[in-house]
Amino acid sequence: MKQLDGKKINDIPGKRLLKGDSFAFRCYPEISCFNRCCRNLNLFLYPYDVIRLRRNLEINSDEFLDQYVDIVLRPHSHFPDVLLRMADNKEKTCPFLSTSGCSVYLDRPDTCRTFPVEQGLLYDATTNTSEPVHFLRPPDFCQGQHESQQWTIDEWCQDQQAIRYNQMTVRWAEVKRLFENNPWGAEGPYGARGKMAFMACYNIDRFRSFVFDSSFKKRYKIKPAIRKKLRIDDDQLLQFGFEWVKFFLWGITPRYFKPK
Repeated sequence: MKQLDGKKINDIPGKRLLKGDSFAFRCYPEISCFNRCCRNLNLFLYPYDVIRLRRNLEINSDEFLDQYVDIVLRPHSHFPDVLLRMADNKEKTCPFLSTSGCSVYLDRPDTCRTFPVEQGLLYDATTNTSEPVHFLRPPDFCQGQHESQQWTIDEWCQDQQAIRYNQMTVRWAEVKRLFENNPWGAEGPYGARGKMAFMACYNIDRFRSFVFDSSFKKRYKIKPAIRKKLRIDDDQLLQFGFEWVKFFLWGITPRYFKPK
């Protein structure tokens, strides 16, 4: 999910979909382009995507990051991007693509889930608020865009079970926006603080161990009801991780804990 500048929003390719607008789309195994969109992708994985995929595959976060992810720090960026590593074959297919389609379909990433719609956040610096914006951007080869079935954004998100994904991705985008300014100083993003921030966002298993097995509990007071959820609820722990990063790097007052 991208943070968008209101002045440049009209320059973004694709058709912007406003609330109530409809678009045509349908994808099914018999369509001529089925699975063609699952090849040679720069598919960004957001923190909630990683939680769902590693759970689907029944592996831990370390294993998932090692086996399926490329971590890229782009020039002038202050936090790495996490991309799904394509399979090592001629077509560079998605590693989860099988002959019958997506093998992790119930837990497919947010970007796949909302395709052919792309979502971003329109940020207003004056009011320090943001709102979701949506663009219809199917590739030229996509035949699904010529089908007759019509959807609004709300209907499409409901049908694709994307509501929770969208909510978590928006929360991540709000954290990621803070990295527009360099928080690292001389140590850079690969220093101890950078590794801590990445762990809290992308390695839920290591972060849970940090919260419960380090001196964290001695230094911070966590509300009892929240602490109980953090032991078993990955979604809650990820939101806690976002709060920790904002407090740890920028001193933003957290809701879920406070220093003792």
